[in-house]
Amino acid sequence: MKLKLSALALLLASANLSAQTEVRLAVHKSFSLPQSVIAQFEKANDAKVSVIKAGSGNEMLNKLILSKANPIADAVYGLDNANIGKAREAGILAAAQPKSAPVSAGMPVIAAVNYGYVTLNYDKKWFEQKKLPLPKTLQDLTRPEYKNLLVTPSPATSSPGLAFLMANIGGMGEEGAFKWWAQMRQNGVKVAKGWSEAYYTDFTQNGGAYPLVVSYAASPAAEVHYSKGKYSVPPTGNLFLKGGVFRQVEGAAVLKGAKQPELAAKLVQWLQSGEVQKVLPTEMWVYPAVKNTPLPKVFEFAQAPKHTDSPSRNDIDTKQKQWVGRWTKTVLR
Repeated sequence: MKLKLSALALLLASANLSAQTEVRLAVHKSFSLPQSVIAQFEKANDAKVSVIKAGSGNEMLNKLILSKANPIADAVYGLDNANIGKAREAGILAAAQPKSAPVSAGMPVIAAVNYGYVTLNYDKKWFEQKKLPLPKTLQDLTRPEYKNLLVTPSPATSSPGLAFLMANIGGMGEEGAFKWWAQMRQNGVKVAKGWSEAYYTDFTQNGGAYPLVVSYAASPAAEVHYSKGKYSVPPTGNLFLKGGVFRQVEGAAVLKGAKQPELAAKLVQWLQSGEVQKVLPTEMWVYPAVKNTPLPKVFEFAQAPKHTDSPSRNDIDTKQKQWVGRWTKTVLR
């Protein structure tokens, strides 16, 4: 009898799972939320969330554009204030988007989920051992003593890579920025496909050969957190140089042609909920966008810069494709 009851319970559980509606969320590969948190949404909405990791930020956007006739997801998380114009122009976003909660950092049209500061990180130990002064300007990096020291994710495929390019143009002007990149090509800048490769493979802190990396201002806090007591202060630091800091805001949206638009809208709003916002800092090392969300203690090591640089919203939207093409020609070809 006990065996029969167990079999019946399994059948009922299986039937319940099959009855759940699937809602698909496209994300970049840095997306991270505890399964226990996702399960709360699933239980509340009798749904199954399928998370689709679609590569680095701009790589994800390109996949969404290529598949817009038959969307690979119902909603997307990870569009940012540098590539949202491209997403809108490509027509991948649903006309109606859910109402946003009050936020500290907003996004055009879609709901802001988090924000952070793209900047240069440096390996403290490496610079101390080499007795090399830290660069005080981006132009310093073109000097012979800083040859082969910087790795950056590509702006063609990576959202932090694109954000850094936007900061360069905002801080140095278009011509000044591309002149600098031409000099950096001659001075041995390394280009990685995405942030993960740049940080976890090429950065000296993680065994690579480059002691400078385009990353985030919260990365030093993450180093302390994940060291499990090895570090009481970060082994890495931030360089907030003129033309090298961008405030990146990431958001979520319902996709045009979503199979489950109502669930997708609920999913977008859920990403602004308290249970998601409070875990974002130590899951993705970003600041929660929704106002009055508390930060964990370790974020005392996540410095906020006093300045950021950016082109105008209009220039980002209208010239981005041209800028990325020019960057590719200047640095890679």
